Amino acid sequence: MGILSYIREEIQVVRERDPAIKSNLEVLLYPSFKAILHYRVAHKLYLKKHYFLARWISQRTVRKTGIEIHPGATIGKGLFIDHGSGVIIGETAELGDNVTLYQGVTLGGTGKEKGKRHPTLGDNVMVSAGAKVLGSFKIGENSKIGAGSVVLKEVPPNCTVVGVPGRIVKMGNQRIPRMDMDQVHLPDPISNDIQKLQAENVRMNEQIMQIEKQMRRIKRHKMDIEDKSEKKSKGSKKK
Repeated sequence: MGILSYIREEIQVVRERDPAIKSNLEVLLYPSFKAILHYRVAHKLYLKKHYFLARWISQRTVRKTGIEIHPGATIGKGLFIDHGSGVIIGETAELGDNVTLYQGVTLGGTGKEKGKRHPTLGDNVMVSAGAKVLGSFKIGENSKIGAGSVVLKEVPPNCTVVGVPGRIVKMGNQRIPRMDMDQVHLPDPISNDIQKLQAENVRMNEQIMQIEKQMRRIKRHKMDIEDKSEKKSKGSKKK
């Protein structure tokens, strides 16, 4: 792809997914645009085994944009990095088409193992702010990773994952994340569990109150019987 074709395509990607952009010229100032453009150049050098020059370009890009993309990573078309500061994409990471990453995202490894050690993201995956995806497994297409989540195992297509460690809270979601760009209105399993506990606590308190009322009635009934018995006994003695 020529540089002009790439610029036109990237302008379209950014304007599709960032409502803050008001003109095409603004895209040229966008950190994501600069980082991905430099990555494309560095990746070509990396494939030709010009490793030092490739890393030199990527490290200069980190200082300028706050986005670190290893030149060895494999990235499809339409990548969008919103804001971008703190984003890290490891050497053996593979990203499909139309992937969206927010600030603070890490696509990293879990140690010093050789070979494939970073995640693979399918088409249309969205990884929300601060999320970490660590390991050599796949995130299926159209899946969404919630903000601050830590994902350590494979995720099937069309899923929503939240939490630490990340767990699937929704499957079969046919909405494409890049169409709504919603990283906020996701299921919250912790909140749901708390609500269930609160409801259970209310139910138990009501049961305890009912038991206490029954115990008081039984106690009063017992006292009434004892009073009647005592009065009857005193009446018998007087006779």
